[in-house]
Amino acid sequence: MQVSSIHFKARAREKLADAKLQSALAKLQSNFVGGRAQRVAELDNFEAIRDAAAAIRSRVLADLDLYLEEFERNAVARGAVVHWAETAAEVNRIVCGLARRYGVKKAIKSKSMVTEECALNDALEAAGVAVVETDLGEYILQLAKEPPSHIVAPVVHKTREEVSDLFERSHRLPRKTGIAALTREARERLRPHFLSADMGISGANFVVAATGSTLIVTNEGNGRLVTTLPRVHVAVTGIEKVVPTLEEVATLMRLLPRHGTGQTISNYVSVTTGPGGRAEGEGPEHFHVILYDGGRTGLIGGELQDMLRCIRCGACMNHCPVYQSVGGHAYGWVYPGPMGSILTPSYAGLERAPDLPNASTFCNQCGVVCPVKIPLPDLMRRLRERQFRGGLKPWPERAGLAIWKWAAQRPAIYAIITGLAARVLGLLGGRGRAIRSLPLAGGWTNGRDLPAPEGRTFRELYDNRRE
Repeated sequence: MQVSSIHFKARAREKLADAKLQSALAKLQSNFVGGRAQRVAELDNFEAIRDAAAAIRSRVLADLDLYLEEFERNAVARGAVVHWAETAAEVNRIVCGLARRYGVKKAIKSKSMVTEECALNDALEAAGVAVVETDLGEYILQLAKEPPSHIVAPVVHKTREEVSDLFERSHRLPRKTGIAALTREARERLRPHFLSADMGISGANFVVAATGSTLIVTNEGNGRLVTTLPRVHVAVTGIEKVVPTLEEVATLMRLLPRHGTGQTISNYVSVTTGPGGRAEGEGPEHFHVILYDGGRTGLIGGELQDMLRCIRCGACMNHCPVYQSVGGHAYGWVYPGPMGSILTPSYAGLERAPDLPNASTFCNQCGVVCPVKIPLPDLMRRLRERQFRGGLKPWPERAGLAIWKWAAQRPAIYAIITGLAARVLGLLGGRGRAIRSLPLAGGWTNGRDLPAPEGRTFRELYDNRRE
């Protein structure tokens, strides 16, 4: 998936005018936002669990190298092969090499955002390997040739009618409209692929250092088939996903489904420890784990390190008024919403995503609902500061701030300028006291009226009140 975040503003305007998208995004409120609130209310010690989860993730990041080495030792001891990849190109080279070694003709996949980062599907198809997404949402997007718009519900932007039309075109079967009928049709199409694939590719919600295990969380059961039926299983995961023990995974799992989908528990939690093969009667003959950096080590020890605590629940975007208005595709890469506003500039470069740290109202809804207490608005503010220091802000904005700084250091001049501005804005507001068009600052008034001041500054009003 190519990074196209540079076009955020243009895409945001397009998505705001998309009536179907706006209708589809309403599902976030009913399904995810309300569901999370209900499930969290079931926990008497919710804040204590959040504190414990944040502490687990922070402790791992403080000694990330040690936990990763522990995971490698234990995974290898149980028969897995561990690979290290610094870049997306290395991940693709390793997976394509494994496909050649084992004579893979078809690979099935469970949902994985890390493989989206690497554009792994394109690399495998270029190498002559057929790739089939088996998560229902990802399968729909593969048929539509679209990227996901949400990390948990990748097809949340589509309506049922759009899916019905897509299945009719792709499957060449009579059009169905019921959810049960559509899911059955998808199941019947996917089942032969599970039975005929040579390689299964998964991500990992967590990797467990103490046992050398990978763990995935799903609701459809497809992930468990992907990791057990093919003779080769490859798990691709970011290096920050390591957790010390299964007991600590259990703490995180009390929060992940509640925040991700509004469920008390997930339908399936699958733990893979080494290959299975003929000796055990089930599971793959070969198990490979790829630990992927992709810019993550660049955050360690820096002011954005807290972002690596993220457990990819998606709660921040579900509650974000910006994401709720424009959807995921406007953000231009794998991770949308507040998390994407930090991850995309961090991994792909701030110069390639200059608008994302500014795509926030700073209402702190994302920070309040984050299960591992990531201070998302603070991190976005730090990226804004980097933008300004690096000269990445537009020159009119930088010039305006420089003028403001100069005037603010001279109180007498500042009082004259602000007094004049208050009177001009008061006149622009007219009788209705609402400014409908603001010269040189149309971003404030293109979509709304700006309340006009009454013609005096706060300092003048305060002095009059004291008198």
